[in-house]
Parts: sequence; C-alpha cells; structure tokens
Amino acid sequence: MALVVVGGHTRNIGKTTLATQVIAAFASMQWTAMKITQFGHGVCSANGEACDCADEEHPVAITEERDGLGGSDSARMLAAGAARVLWVRTRQGGLAEAMPRIRKEFAATAHTLVESNSILRFVQPDVYLAVLQPAVADFKPSALRYLDRASALFVPDGVDLSHAAWPGIAPALLRGKPVFPLYADGLDGAALAWLQGRLTAERPPMQGGPAEVHLQS
Repeated sequence: MALVVVGGHTRNIGKTTLATQVIAAFASMQWTAMKITQFGHGVCSANGEACDCADEEHPVAITEERDGLGGSDSARMLAAGAARVLWVRTRQGGLAEAMPRIRKEFAATAHTLVESNSILRFVQPDVYLAVLQPAVADFKPSALRYLDRASALFVPDGVDLSHAAWPGIAPALLRGKPVFPLYADGLDGAALAWLQGRLTAERPPMQGGPAEVHLQS
C-alpha cells in the first residue's frame, strides 16, 4: 500500500495539477484519490454552500466523484485515471472527526493519494509532495508546520526556489530536498524517475538527478 500526500503553501498554485500528474503517470496503481476541504464558519460541509446551520449538525461530508468531465478538482482527478475519487468536507479545524471514515477508505484500497496539508497531523505518508510558489507570499500555518516532512518540492514553471524569501521560513527547511519543476503538461523525466523509485519496486537509475536547493543561511 502506498499513501501519497500532495500539499502546498497556499491556494491555486498547482496542487491539483501535481496530484493529477502523479495519478496519470502511475494509473496502473488504481488510486483512490481524496480532496480534503475544510470550510470556515457559515459554510456547510454537506454541500460547500452558505449555511446558518450549527457546526455540529453537518461536521463531515464525503461524496464520491462520478463525473470526470466537470471542472472541479475531484473531477480532474477522476479524468486523470483515478479508480475512485472522494471529496471530503469538514468544518475548519474539524478533520479529526472525518479520520475514522478516511482510515476505513485507506484500509479498503491498495494505493491512496490525498490532496491536503492537514492530513499530515494524522498520518505518516510514504511520500509527501509540497508545491511551493515563490511569487506568492501567503504561507498557510498548516503548510509550514509540516514542511520539514516534505519528501520533495515542486516549483511551478521551474521558478528558482533559491530566491524565495518568505518571512519566518528558515532556509534549512528547504535545503537539501529534491526540487522538481511543475509544468502543466506532465511530470518531467527526473520527477517521474524519482517517484517511480519511491512508489514501485523497480528503481531505475535517474539520469542527472533532481536539483537541490542551495540557500544562503
């Protein structure tokens, strides 16, 4: 069983793009993919819409994506080749309430990919892939909390990560980790070879190897 977690330091920087690329590149693994969303006050977990219900009325909702032609993140995962895709919604800070059901899904499938930072509070994945976009200043506390656990870093369009200057982010958290470019049209050769080595029994030699971050202290 392989458990892969894809996260990132903020919204709209390519997390779902990376998730779909991993699913597509290793489609034979028959992934169960999960998109986890935590809604703030006034938004219902049942449907993601504005609601005045009390948080305890609808603390968790899990639905299976059936339409791979839609534009949602879960639809994109299904279209990429996932065997099943689940959208998990909880109230903000309420992921613990969903974990018993999530763990049942883990137990029922061979390989799972989860798009979420917060899931790292509860699991130790085989691979944690973190998307970082130096051009975006926002850095979620949940992303910072688990950044040191990242197996590899993916940078949209191959932007030079050494120029990142997020306040409060120690360079040591990034230094020495494999770094790969994240492109819209799929994983590059080095990223694909590295992931194959982590996810399968075959470990082909990687030509050239991944880049590493070299930051000034």
